[in-house]
Amino acid sequence: MALCESVRGGWRWRGSGGAFGAVVGVMLLGLSLAQSVPRQAACPAAVAPLSLTQPEYQGTEEDTSVGFMSALVQSFLHTVQPKPFPKDLILNVVQDVDQKQQIDQELLKEVLIYQVGFLVCVAIGVLYIVLMPLVGFFLACCRCCGNCGGKMYQKQTSSTDCRRRTLYWGAFITTVIIFAGNICMFRSNEAFRQSVDGGVVELDKTIENVQEFLTTVPQQVNYVVNESYKTVQEVSRNLDAIGPQLGAEIQKRFRGTLDPALNSVRLLDRETVNTDKELKKLNSSLVQLQSSVDRLQANVTVVKNRINQTLSEPNCNGCANMYDQLHELTLDTSISIPSLSELQSAVDDVIKTDLQSKIKEVEDFFDSIPQRVTNDTKDVVENSQQRLDEIKTQVSQVTNDIPLSALTNVSKTLEQVQKDISKFTPEIERAEHIRWGVCVVLCCVVLLVVVCYLLGLVLGPAGLSPRKDPAKRSCTADCGGIFLMMGAGFSFLFSWLFMIAVVLLFLLGGSVYDLLCQPWNNGQLLEFIDTPDLIPGLEIGPALGLKSNINISDIYRDCEQNQPLWTTLHLYEVINLDDLLNVSKYTDEIQMYFDNTDITLATITLLSPDVKKQLSSFSASAKDFDSAAVTQQINNVSSINLNTTADRLDRLADVQNNDAIKLALRSEAMDLRKIQSDIETIITPQLESINSTVQDLQPVFHNANGTVGEVLGNVEAAQDFLNTNTTQIVETESRKFVDCQLGYFIVYADWANLTITQQVGRCGPVAGAVDSVEIIVCSHLVESLNAFWFSLGWCIIFFIPGIIFSIKLAKYYRRMKYSDVYDDHIIMNHIPRAQMKFT
Repeated sequence: MALCESVRGGWRWRGSGGAFGAVVGVMLLGLSLAQSVPRQAACPAAVAPLSLTQPEYQGTEEDTSVGFMSALVQSFLHTVQPKPFPKDLILNVVQDVDQKQQIDQELLKEVLIYQVGFLVCVAIGVLYIVLMPLVGFFLACCRCCGNCGGKMYQKQTSSTDCRRRTLYWGAFITTVIIFAGNICMFRSNEAFRQSVDGGVVELDKTIENVQEFLTTVPQQVNYVVNESYKTVQEVSRNLDAIGPQLGAEIQKRFRGTLDPALNSVRLLDRETVNTDKELKKLNSSLVQLQSSVDRLQANVTVVKNRINQTLSEPNCNGCANMYDQLHELTLDTSISIPSLSELQSAVDDVIKTDLQSKIKEVEDFFDSIPQRVTNDTKDVVENSQQRLDEIKTQVSQVTNDIPLSALTNVSKTLEQVQKDISKFTPEIERAEHIRWGVCVVLCCVVLLVVVCYLLGLVLGPAGLSPRKDPAKRSCTADCGGIFLMMGAGFSFLFSWLFMIAVVLLFLLGGSVYDLLCQPWNNGQLLEFIDTPDLIPGLEIGPALGLKSNINISDIYRDCEQNQPLWTTLHLYEVINLDDLLNVSKYTDEIQMYFDNTDITLATITLLSPDVKKQLSSFSASAKDFDSAAVTQQINNVSSINLNTTADRLDRLADVQNNDAIKLALRSEAMDLRKIQSDIETIITPQLESINSTVQDLQPVFHNANGTVGEVLGNVEAAQDFLNTNTTQIVETESRKFVDCQLGYFIVYADWANLTITQQVGRCGPVAGAVDSVEIIVCSHLVESLNAFWFSLGWCIIFFIPGIIFSIKLAKYYRRMKYSDVYDDHIIMNHIPRAQMKFT
């Protein structure tokens, strides 16, 4: 009989409660920076969480310079100022001003020497400003006095046309060059306007990106800390579910061997129940068959007696031959199974053992293992929950070690800058509109000079007749000459004013490019800003609580590579992350603690010796079942055919002379056929049912020995496995549970280390903001400004040859007051050729 002994299980936690609390506290501190995992029935392998999702920033304009003349202008400025960035000179100037509130003479001399290229250009500009109006004034006076080409007389010579063409092409080329410069003026003016309009938008995007970065960094840090809270909660749930988790793993190891044994017992129980039903069905069928056979045998006996009387009649012809077959006319037969009662008894004994209930007892025992583990660890879980609350409080202090307040201050400053930009944007747009209008006027004045030159160059040749008297030149040619003079007059009138604008813009744009944009582009500006004590209070390291200072250029270089704040701001000087996340030093202690944990399970007996004996008895009884003998008996009964005797009676009746005997024989034959019909409709189906039952039982009894042997073998193997491996299984699964928990916080601590040191606060937007401001200020505004003054200076420089060519060329088109005609026709007299006369 199966027996499930009383179970006794328990955890014996060795060591004091304080030691356990310390161990749990250390383990959960490592888990504090980890990512939670979904709770499952079994402890899954530790998997590192996904990386932090980096924010999406607004796209800013790339460094595609709008200064279409940047190469030409920069080449000119490098020629004017070939010296490198004057870092030491600027530092000396700043220090001298701070100390003496004025610049020393020697220092001023160094400044002037450094800026000698700009001074030369300014001197040329001043000279142009002074001389151009004076030359124009004296030229006008000279021409009014009839000199300097002012006399309306032109002497015609053989070289007049050649000189006119030379002056024409000189004036034409000069005009084209001025016109090209004028086009550059228009374009650079429009480019500056677009730079101002787009610069406000780009600057706003840049500030938004930096704000997004400053907002994201605390969120990422809080995300790591919040994930530690989730991990604490997950560990808490794991401790609450330590019974189901560890108990399920122990059950799984037991089930691996136990389930085949229980399944074979369950299958045997099912087969035994089915066999019992089939045996009872067979007994019932045999009883019913015997009853039917007895009833038909009585009918056959009655008919047999009647036939015997008929055959005994003296008038019965040939009836003596029927007596032999008449003696065989009987149904007195039966089907017997000698071992049926023993089989039924053996099956009943197996059913009485109630194998299903024994299986249920074993399953209930193993199903109770998780609950027993939970009950035995109740106090431990309560103590652990208290330690978890303390760990939560400790982890929340991590954010205090990271200087997030500095980022908050920068964010507030940027908010104020953004408000100021929004406030002054209308004024900037209004001032830019005025500037754009003034520059358009300058461009139009230069265009006016170009138009005058072009009209003169078109109308002059169009109305000129070279052979015509200069005093009789056409109005068209005269207008061409007047337009050329107008262009020269406008050039004298406005060029010196334009040169004032060129000098001022040159000093502004050139100095900004030389002292700001160029060193900003090659990195010298940031290195200059890193100079100690240059900007008071600009000590990032001490402001963040670091042991060393951080250079602006180093920060920019790291941010340009999109490095995290951990390396960019040297946060490892503030937080010893390796020590905080170092859990390897606790592993041995935690492992030793769980090695001292013991779980004891009582021995369980699957099948008692009595049950095994009854199963063996059933197997032995099944061997005696002879299905072939039963089949033979069924075939014997099935072979009975009364119709053969009835047919002989009909043939015998045909040869009778006595009608009474003939009628009696026919009546008796009919009765035999009726009985045969009853046999076919009653006895034959019953025989088929018995045969089917016997055929169903035959393989069961034939394989009973092997089935029972397999069941007993599986049960014996499972029993041996439980008796020898229970303790080892419990210890192994306990160790796996501990290793899995250790794997959780080791993997997640590594993830936290990787996340903080390589993903939190990637400062690419900061370098992008610096680059964006440099693009807005230098690549857009300064280069557009430099292109404008360079184009304007280009035009007014070529005003000088334009004036010369136009004044000289105008005299070839204007109508003169005095005539002068050059005739190159020479009259030659005909000289007769000498002839020789031959006689």
